[in-house]
Amino acid sequence: MWGLRYDEFSPSPLCLSLSFSDCLCLSLTVSLSLSHSVSFFSLTRSLSLSLYLSPRCEYLSTWAVLMVKYIKVTLGQNNLIVVTSFLCFSPQVGRSRSSGLCFSDGKCHIDYILVYRKSGPQSEKREIFERNIRAEGLQMEKEASTTDVIFLKLHAPWEVLCRYAELMNIRMPFRRKIYYMHRRYKFMSRMEKRINRFRGWLPRKPMKFDNNTLPDLEENESFTAPFSRSRIHHFTIHNKDTFFNNATRSRIVHHILQRVKYEEGKDKMGLNRLLSNSSYEAAFPLHEGSYRSKNSIRTHGAENHRHLLYECWAWWGVWYKYQPLDLIRRYFGEKIGLYFAWLGWYTGMLFPAALVGLMVFLYGWFTLDHCQVSKEICQATDIIMCPICDEYCPYLRLSDSCIYAKVTHLFDNGATVFFAVFMAVWGEFLSFSINIIAFCVLQEEIRPQFEAKYSKKERMNPISGKPEPYQAFTDKYSRLIVSASGIFFMILVVIAAVFGIVIYRVITVSTFAAFGWALIRNNSQVATTGTAVCINFCIIMLLNLYEKVALLLTNLEQPRTESEWENSFTLKMFLFQFVNLNSSTFYIAFFLGRFTGRPGAYIRLINRWKLEECHPSGCLIDLCMQMGIIMVLKQTWNNFMELGYPLIQNWWTRRRLRQEHGPNAKASFPQWERDYNLQPMNAYGLFDEYLEMILQFGFTTIFVAAFPLAPLLALLNNIIEIRLDAYKFVTQWRRPLPSQAKDIGIWYGILEGIGILSVITNAFVIAVTSDFIPRLVYAYKYGPCAGQGRAGERCMMGYVNASLSMFRVSDFENTSVYRDYREPPDSPGEPYSYTLQFWHVLAARLAFIIVFEHMVFTIKNLIAYLIPDLPKDLRDRMRREKYLIQEMMYEAELERLQKEKNEKKKNYRAHHNALP
Repeated sequence: MWGLRYDEFSPSPLCLSLSFSDCLCLSLTVSLSLSHSVSFFSLTRSLSLSLYLSPRCEYLSTWAVLMVKYIKVTLGQNNLIVVTSFLCFSPQVGRSRSSGLCFSDGKCHIDYILVYRKSGPQSEKREIFERNIRAEGLQMEKEASTTDVIFLKLHAPWEVLCRYAELMNIRMPFRRKIYYMHRRYKFMSRMEKRINRFRGWLPRKPMKFDNNTLPDLEENESFTAPFSRSRIHHFTIHNKDTFFNNATRSRIVHHILQRVKYEEGKDKMGLNRLLSNSSYEAAFPLHEGSYRSKNSIRTHGAENHRHLLYECWAWWGVWYKYQPLDLIRRYFGEKIGLYFAWLGWYTGMLFPAALVGLMVFLYGWFTLDHCQVSKEICQATDIIMCPICDEYCPYLRLSDSCIYAKVTHLFDNGATVFFAVFMAVWGEFLSFSINIIAFCVLQEEIRPQFEAKYSKKERMNPISGKPEPYQAFTDKYSRLIVSASGIFFMILVVIAAVFGIVIYRVITVSTFAAFGWALIRNNSQVATTGTAVCINFCIIMLLNLYEKVALLLTNLEQPRTESEWENSFTLKMFLFQFVNLNSSTFYIAFFLGRFTGRPGAYIRLINRWKLEECHPSGCLIDLCMQMGIIMVLKQTWNNFMELGYPLIQNWWTRRRLRQEHGPNAKASFPQWERDYNLQPMNAYGLFDEYLEMILQFGFTTIFVAAFPLAPLLALLNNIIEIRLDAYKFVTQWRRPLPSQAKDIGIWYGILEGIGILSVITNAFVIAVTSDFIPRLVYAYKYGPCAGQGRAGERCMMGYVNASLSMFRVSDFENTSVYRDYREPPDSPGEPYSYTLQFWHVLAARLAFIIVFEHMVFTIKNLIAYLIPDLPKDLRDRMRREKYLIQEMMYEAELERLQKEKNEKKKNYRAHHNALP
């Protein structure tokens, strides 16, 4: 805390001199803009710093780095300004060895780390590789650990960064953003001012971030353009050491390493091959220091961006806060930042879906006592149902399924159709709105594997006009045919597993019916369904080995770019996982109990086992159990594997290090060794994270009419998932390689496909699986209110008897009933033939499916028409940026021509003066 006198007529800027224990003298020039109406303000820009070191500072050899988080200026008595500075001093040289962020000289920043062992194989390839690295201009330094592990530190000088930034078309800031508002928006601006003034009276939003804690990211406030050395003076370069941030530097170094040869031959190149043959154990960029600090971030500021991300994002105490997406993008790259932006958007969209689903469930709960169908089932003590299996299953009374009828009403009630329409529109809107993100166009690079494989054949790129490797048509499609055959075979394996589950259900229902425990014997059908779902979950997890086959098939196709490789691998894995996860659910929803025949003429499996029938209260309870158990178990297992498994591994590593080097060993390790002891990121990048969320989206939308609580479970899981992923990325994993992305890739097309499929499946679930259509037909056509044009609980009296058919049992003195619309055995017409009510219900089901699908798709197309692909202000900013880039190129060309003209004049004058 410092005090100085402020004169309101004194010129700006204001100079402030501070001293710290005679060790460091700081001269700080601040551009102040203080208003008498404002009690304080936060200052994050217009800072001019200069450092003067005292000879008494022995631990600071040349210079130090000052990170100014923000300065709070309050106006005290007699115009005395009280300056509270939140400063974080990190002496660069003094901490370089301990923190491990620089070479031993304390100046060269470490951009990448390669790790190998002295006793490791392929030493000759490694030597050639490192020699070629030096030839590319990268600086290297080796550091040995206490064991035989060697750390190879890489640094890219300014010239190398500029050369490859131009080659990779990396966009860099060149002009600050200035937005102009058209005159016709003056009225809107006045309205916004009034609204903002009204908001100022309201309490501060708890989810909103305190912007003072975030750094000033210059690239967020500037337009960007592809970097060019010939136009370098147009870019905003304040400091060459910080112009390329750490993420960009690491990406450039990785690009170089992927194209450096380790042996003679066109395909003998790339870091990935050396990692696969164990020449190197690991390769990763460094984290920017520790994510913890002894001092509070509120009083001392953040030590580094990693610490800031932990405090503002990965810490469980900020689970309700918005995500700092700009900081995530800066630290981890655009691809990871885009994933968390999509995950946050998807989680926010789950709030209305979860609220409506909960209201549907509560509506069923509060109307449970007024449900006429449940009352009739619970009171039907004299109605005997046919046994569900051949030998051990007894005859049951219809009233025995009273509890299941009430549970079914919680999910299948009058609000279910509205919820299905809402979720179908919601799913279509979600998949459509994500397209707004995909507006950036990036020029992709050719994969080194593709370049090495097809370097002999080249053709001109129609866009760039440069020669590039070319894959022949016959070679490409022959590989695709082989890959498609492999996918088809693996899907058949999944279907075979589902067929095994069906056989298990058919056989086990008889076993449970003869079980010794009365609880299981009386609920044999529910026990069969529950155990079958658990076995199905185990099969789902065991068949995850398909990823090895998908990786082999994807590499066989030889995709041209990294995005094509990722899209191909993603599509294979999604098709398999989707079929693996949902095949049993489709069976229960649309096939269970549909093709069993009737008593006396059952359809049998292998002429032995009778196919499984639905519960007397309907098939919806089986579908609800399937979805609930799979969804809860799958999400619990995924969360454990994502965080629990890395935590256990890192704990075991720390335990081993404490045993070998003492209790404080980790604190004395440099940053590269601490990062090496962390777990590497998944080899497939963000694939597992996206796949988990997309499969969850499918569960939330495809069969949501049968399980309205699915959005609520998904919402609770995603609130935890965001912080789990954040904690994992910041604390448990090595820093992943930052990479660019223009959108979420093929996942957008998959989301659209799931949205369309959800409309169809929900229409069939309501029309076929639930009893909504039969009840509707009975109320308007056959019930007490037939012909009156109204429907209600009173109109459903007698529905249960109308939905049952009779069967005469020869060794039973009475008749038993079963769920179907068939003539009685003593009918004057053909016994056991379908009644007229069956055909009415069938026609109503088909009509409902057609009307439901057309209505939802009409609403979806209307929303797509009303909402533009890009908001107008965003489109204007993109046009503004494009205009400024063209202007910059035009100015650069004029400068070049002017320079050539001046050179010609100079040469002409020199030649003229040389003449006698």
